[in-house]
Amino acid sequence: MSFVRIPSSPLLAGGFGVDLFVRKAGQGAPLLVLHGGWGHDFYPFDAQIAALGDAYRFVIPDRTGYGKSPRVATFAPRFHEAAAIEAEALLDALAIDRCVIWGHSDGAVIATLMAIRSPARYRAIILEALHVERAKPRSRAFFTQMAEDPDSFGPRVTAKLAAEHGDDWRAILRADGRVWLDIAATPGTDTFDHRLHELRVPTLLVHGSDDPRTEPGELDRIRREVPQAQIAMIAGAGHSPHSERAHAAEVTAIVARFLRAAC
Repeated sequence: MSFVRIPSSPLLAGGFGVDLFVRKAGQGAPLLVLHGGWGHDFYPFDAQIAALGDAYRFVIPDRTGYGKSPRVATFAPRFHEAAAIEAEALLDALAIDRCVIWGHSDGAVIATLMAIRSPARYRAIILEALHVERAKPRSRAFFTQMAEDPDSFGPRVTAKLAAEHGDDWRAILRADGRVWLDIAATPGTDTFDHRLHELRVPTLLVHGSDDPRTEPGELDRIRREVPQAQIAMIAGAGHSPHSERAHAAEVTAIVARFLRAAC
């Protein structure tokens, strides 16, 4: 674990010389992991590192706003695009010319944007719990809870968040909840500005059949716009199949097969 300096980040106003906290594990070809809106440690990749660490070097940054990286008070509605630029700068700083990306939730959106922007840079992408639609009516109460009453998630959840993010974990949840409420207020486009069909990098979509953040029709849209993508629907899994005890081994095996074929 160490800090890596990038020249700047569009997530941090006036942020020159930004130090991002980066976890590193394993050896071999680089695999960039992009966490979701609650950070990495709430949905850790321990099982995947244990199984794939002999073949892949996991690079797991806290993006700006999370963990040990610099804090921000709010996120702009186009923060996914800004985060994609930040992640590209991190790869440059680490001299990683080409890699695999595994993105979870918000991280899956960021990974998709990166692959659309620079397809030759990525050997393959794994998209877990991908968000497509900006308006997510089934999640409005969840985002409102994050924005207005983060303590209501209960002591087990809040203790895990505090362990990773420190005493200001509430500010992180509030910021992520508010930005998704802001995003939902502009439903005329999607999280990719209608460019999802441009995705050409070998793609595996991992999705829990019981993911509560999925809107009706989202997966059908992915199938239409990215017909070449492999889709692994994990029966009974929720929003983070890779870290769920009952499903982590299945997800890891599916990913390992995909990477052997794609890379």
